[in-house]
Amino acid sequence: MPTPDRTSLAAIVEAGRDLLELGGVDGLTMQAVATRVGVRAPSLYKRVSGRDALIALVADATLRELGEEADLAAERAGADPRARLVALAHALRAFAHRRPVAFRIVFAPGSELHLDGETLRASSVAVLDAASDLAGEEHALDAARTFTAWANGFVSMELAGAFRLGGDVDRAFEFGVDALVAAVAARASAGR
Repeated sequence: MPTPDRTSLAAIVEAGRDLLELGGVDGLTMQAVATRVGVRAPSLYKRVSGRDALIALVADATLRELGEEADLAAERAGADPRARLVALAHALRAFAHRRPVAFRIVFAPGSELHLDGETLRASSVAVLDAASDLAGEEHALDAARTFTAWANGFVSMELAGAFRLGGDVDRAFEFGVDALVAAVAARASAGR
């Protein structure tokens, strides 16, 4: 009689996500995950083909969580696209502070990580919808990319401790979000 499964793929991925935040990418090993879920490392290969596949699953779970939080933030903000973009910026920032290593992996430029296209699309719906409502269908992708790039850059610098001139970083974030939303709205109003 075969031995019963002692762990699930969901438990493996969740353990991987926790270990990623504790020890970075180098700390995310098959052995560490196996120890965390209470099995021997070879048992993991019944569910995951290897470390690269595990990292991809962790990134996919991260994107899914970020997308769900974005959808919820946009829903709570209501119909006004400006309010939705502000809420989305705050949701992204809060997520990045809660899962900084995973955030960096997902938004890393030049990453070797191949993110699932469907997960990428699903995680982008809220920002694309808000950008479309504010800037128009023709400029939705441009506006969403601009907004996401600014928020990612700001938060990445914040997480890296790169704001060294003093001042209130929260206030600077609010200033940037408000300025960017106003700029997209103004450009849309001008019909460009």
